Amino acid sequence: MRKQLLISLFSVFFFHNLSSSQIRLPKLISNNMVLQRDQPIKIWGWASPKEKITLIFNRKSFKTTTVESGKWEIMLPAQSAGIGFEMVLKGKNEITIQNIAFGDVWLCSGQSNMVINMERVKERFPEDITTANYPDIRNFFVPTLTNLNSHKEDFPQGEWKAANPKNVLSFGAATYFFARDIYEKYKVPIGIINSSVGGTPIEAWISEGGYKNFDDIQKTIIHNRDTKYVNSFNRRPVFAISNQKNVKDMGLQEHWENPTYQMKGWRNFNIPGYWEDQGLKDLNGVVWFRREFEVTKNWIGQSVKLYMGRIIDADEMYVNGKKIGNTTYQYPPRRYEIPTDLLKEGKNTFVIKVTNSSGKGGFVPDKPYFMTANDEEIDLKGTWQCKVGEVFQPQNVTGSGGGLVQQNQPTALYNAMIAPILPMKVKGFLWYQGETNIGNPEKYDGFMTALINDWRRLWNDNNLPFFVVQLPNFQEVNYTPNESNLARLREAQNKALTLPNTAVITTIDLGEWNDIHPLNKKDIGKRVALAALNLVYNEKKVVYSGPTLLSQNIENGKIVLTFTNVAEGITSKDGEELRWFSMADYDKKFVWAKAQIVGKDKIELSNESVKNPKYVRYAWQDNPEGVNFYNSADLPASPFRTDGENLDESKPWKGKKCAVALTYDDALNVHLDNAIPALDSLNLKGTFYLTASSDAGMNRVNDWKKASVNGHELGNHTLYHPCDATVSGMSWVKPEYDLSKYSLRKIQDEIKMCNAYLKAIDGKNKRTFAFTCGHKKVAEGEFIQTLSNDFVAARAVRHEMHTIDEVKLMDIDCYGINGETGEQLIELVKQAQASGKLLVFLFHGVGGEHSLNVSLPAHRQLLQYLKQNENDIWVAPMIEVAEHIKAIRK
Repeated sequence: MRKQLLISLFSVFFFHNLSSSQIRLPKLISNNMVLQRDQPIKIWGWASPKEKITLIFNRKSFKTTTVESGKWEIMLPAQSAGIGFEMVLKGKNEITIQNIAFGDVWLCSGQSNMVINMERVKERFPEDITTANYPDIRNFFVPTLTNLNSHKEDFPQGEWKAANPKNVLSFGAATYFFARDIYEKYKVPIGIINSSVGGTPIEAWISEGGYKNFDDIQKTIIHNRDTKYVNSFNRRPVFAISNQKNVKDMGLQEHWENPTYQMKGWRNFNIPGYWEDQGLKDLNGVVWFRREFEVTKNWIGQSVKLYMGRIIDADEMYVNGKKIGNTTYQYPPRRYEIPTDLLKEGKNTFVIKVTNSSGKGGFVPDKPYFMTANDEEIDLKGTWQCKVGEVFQPQNVTGSGGGLVQQNQPTALYNAMIAPILPMKVKGFLWYQGETNIGNPEKYDGFMTALINDWRRLWNDNNLPFFVVQLPNFQEVNYTPNESNLARLREAQNKALTLPNTAVITTIDLGEWNDIHPLNKKDIGKRVALAALNLVYNEKKVVYSGPTLLSQNIENGKIVLTFTNVAEGITSKDGEELRWFSMADYDKKFVWAKAQIVGKDKIELSNESVKNPKYVRYAWQDNPEGVNFYNSADLPASPFRTDGENLDESKPWKGKKCAVALTYDDALNVHLDNAIPALDSLNLKGTFYLTASSDAGMNRVNDWKKASVNGHELGNHTLYHPCDATVSGMSWVKPEYDLSKYSLRKIQDEIKMCNAYLKAIDGKNKRTFAFTCGHKKVAEGEFIQTLSNDFVAARAVRHEMHTIDEVKLMDIDCYGINGETGEQLIELVKQAQASGKLLVFLFHGVGGEHSLNVSLPAHRQLLQYLKQNENDIWVAPMIEVAEHIKAIRK
């Protein structure tokens, strides 16, 4: 006996040591994986301490040695897109990874709507499943895991699956349609890592490091690491059950599912419908439903499919006394198959047991209720018989109730389901979540930006694309203006747009009033793909957003809204008057508004009962059914309001924190050769103050015309650039251009001649002016007051910035730049961001040609910062800034 025990122990230790010395790879590094193209790639794993590892790839060997913990990693050079690669890893054992692809890897996360798979939508999109032959679209589904204490390094299971009609059924539907659209466009392999869990809040997906500004959540994280605390919480009873003996389900006791059962005391019930609405008010318990149906001999021996919509909450289905299936919770569609030997010609019995413990129980309206075989259907809607089988006794809550749900705790899902992915490079993120946070939407905007910043920090890339699917319409329609937590949460999701390289995908037209899991995931995937085409794949002509509110002006008792992202213009999708606009005066008592399209990008709102209109709401409902406010690209406008806390006043710069105008003086060649190409490469627009007599002003008229066509402003900087020679440092001014000796008539004439020159180039009448050398006096005194009829605004030269209320339109300050570094220029922008002010830059030389000069690297660094922070910073030509200030003041 002792010998046998020793042999057993030896075997255990031998095989344990043997297995611990094997090279082990994370589940993500496996056959059929997709690795991110065009970036250095990390391959990692575990083996024995100090074990030598060799990786053979593309006929090259890469070597490393494990550290004391057994971990190892090898970096591979960036690879272009491709398929059919293989890796061999050698140590004390050998592993071959086959069918590797290099393409674009997208991490998709959220809750149940990101989980909903193609099997769930197969009836709606059958052709998309039968044609799903895309071996280069591959999906890795992360298993549901939680951890309150520390980061996990790997998943217990998981594999990469290529899209085919069988495998695709397990792909997330929204993610598959997204991936397919991208793949069809570029034929680049697409990898989807789907790490999502139904019913979970956003807080569970953020790392501990992402909560540095959330003191209350940091305390929760610390408490959750205390095992005694968690265990004591889990031991608390949910309810104190009464001493009454539990009532048993009479339906089970008396076998109500049996076809021979004789019905007594049953009542009529109309399916679909809820029993609270049909005479069984406030009932929590079990209700049985029964009816007979007839089939012809054509149905016998056939495959019969049964569709029973959605049921709240749990159901069991019986046909002719035999149980054919059950579902334990309300959300899945009820789809069952009736065995081929179960039906009989003539009468058959159908019985459904429904259990519900809270809220309305029964059959959700506007869902399919029928059975089908051989292209024939039997409608199962209509009159059934029902009887209560069991009533759940009221339960008195004691204590705080129940245990701690780990998957809902801060960091729990990040630790177990996101952290193991960190070593993999990704192209970007897709996020579809929010339903669980509807009860407390006020905090969601902070969590939204925290999540984006957190994941970008963890992947060490502050510009990784992050696309948020905004929650769709849901719940019963309310036909009066009202408050809505769901609308507030959509507003919070839009907070993502305050960060660069983000998109919020509007789905306000894709929901279902009776289903929190709408089936049209195809259009959702398509709209996310449009955002990716524009923001990631540089297809800048692709329109990916519906109309977005730009500004609000009040005119003659009406409100005029101006929108961006209108494509060729605002449209009414059904040709009817735009719906779901409401307006209010200062009392915020909203009434429906008459909405008229009055321009390509403008809508006018009116209601005779609102005498002093102030605020607007659009689609501010749980379910604004039938929205028809779209752009010409067939994309709907996102819901919005202008009455949120400090919403009007806190971001007057078109919803941004500050405004920046980039101005360039004297019409230099370097402006055309250096500055404009740099601006165009980032789709930024500047203002160029032209002196008509300058070398580039006279000889490069066609280049200036092209700049104007591309959106840059041409401003007036006089005909000859006169300056005041009496001012210190102005000895270089020629006598004939000494502004102090100019008459008022002379300066006016030269300014008008320059305007004529500029109009000949760009054909425009509205313009801004820049004082030459910042000087404003001629012999008779200041001439600034003479400019207001000819110019929208004028720019001076003082190193100051001002709020929108402080700006003097005919004397706007600016910062003249000479030799500053990129960091110094960016610091000025940060000051404007922090203070909410207008910052105007004045450049002369850009990489040379003037004694006042900014280097090309410094200029480029500034532009890149402005572009990266375009959701916070409104960058616009001076004339747009000035027109906006005028509109706000009006």
